[in-house]
Amino acid sequence: MEFSGFKYIVVGAGFWGLTLAERLATIRKEKVLILEAKNHPGGNCYSYLDRETNIEVHQYGSHIFHTNNDRVWNYINQFSGFNNYRHKVLTKYKNEVYSMPINLMTINQFYKKNLTPAEAKWLLQTEGSAAQIKVVQSFEDVIVSQIGYPLYEAFIKGYTVKQWDQDPKNLPAYIIKRLPVRYDYNLNYFDDRYQGIPGLGYGEIFNQMLKRPGIEIRYNVDYFDIRDQLPREAIIFYSGPIDKYFDYCYGELSWRSLTFKEETVPLNDFQGTSVMNFADMENPYTRCHEFRHYHPEIDFSNLTKTIIFYEKSKETKKGEVPYYPIGMKKDKEIYEKYKAKAQTLKNVYLGGRLGEYAYMDMHQVILKALDLFAQI
Repeated sequence: MEFSGFKYIVVGAGFWGLTLAERLATIRKEKVLILEAKNHPGGNCYSYLDRETNIEVHQYGSHIFHTNNDRVWNYINQFSGFNNYRHKVLTKYKNEVYSMPINLMTINQFYKKNLTPAEAKWLLQTEGSAAQIKVVQSFEDVIVSQIGYPLYEAFIKGYTVKQWDQDPKNLPAYIIKRLPVRYDYNLNYFDDRYQGIPGLGYGEIFNQMLKRPGIEIRYNVDYFDIRDQLPREAIIFYSGPIDKYFDYCYGELSWRSLTFKEETVPLNDFQGTSVMNFADMENPYTRCHEFRHYHPEIDFSNLTKTIIFYEKSKETKKGEVPYYPIGMKKDKEIYEKYKAKAQTLKNVYLGGRLGEYAYMDMHQVILKALDLFAQI
């Protein structure tokens, strides 16, 4: 495999890597080579159009674009317009459906009351005080001190155990500084000014980014198999796991991954919403995605099939590609060592969720890439 002639080499075709590649090619008129281990661009944000149903399927679980940043919004809209989708999440607990995050409707439904915003706030303050959390040390302490045990046990504890495979008592408090609770009937999941789903899908956004002259992408390439063949003078942008880059010299970081059970159901509408969470521990899945609901602008009234994904979190084993970091105390200590080592590298930049060991949304990853491009 030939790698000469490329000054810039991007490892990983997620939003971080593609944004850098696109900017280098468009603004600097540079030749950029992208090495991608998967057989498609976009990393875990990739989506594709199911030809039979005309449903855009998010191959690695739901991705909703949202941001308050004008710079990011203007940048991403170069490659696709967005629809007016507004994300709403429902959760099942004991076979009853509630709205999330916790809001006035959730509180009134759960307690079987008709409280005003002020009354609901007083109730949760009372529940939090009754829990008698003297010293906030854990993830559980943070939440229980805010909303009390009843709501925590119903909606937070089981989902958290399934998502992180950790007792919330053992998760550090810094993972969540404050649980979002609304004391009104605002059922929207995000409050950002700009929201939506790409009209042509995420897959098309990535295709448009790759069309810039000067960009070449090679799929099914493992960077670690060919890193010794790359030109020594090349500038590398790496978006894989930071611990793997350094051959785990300071130890392995803790990661989580996701698995999906895919089904095509012979119904027009399976669950009536895009995402249904499962709060009960008895249900092994964390949530179910139904992708047709992400495009309200499309008429699916004649649809005879719908596509759903059941999602489950799992441990990431060494060598597997993770989805997101856990970030326990020991992980933070290990990461700081890797971060310091990364800063000594010449002509190598590590970024993205995996490269920075940070749980970031799409807009945050894009902003990081734009800032890095401006810096270099």
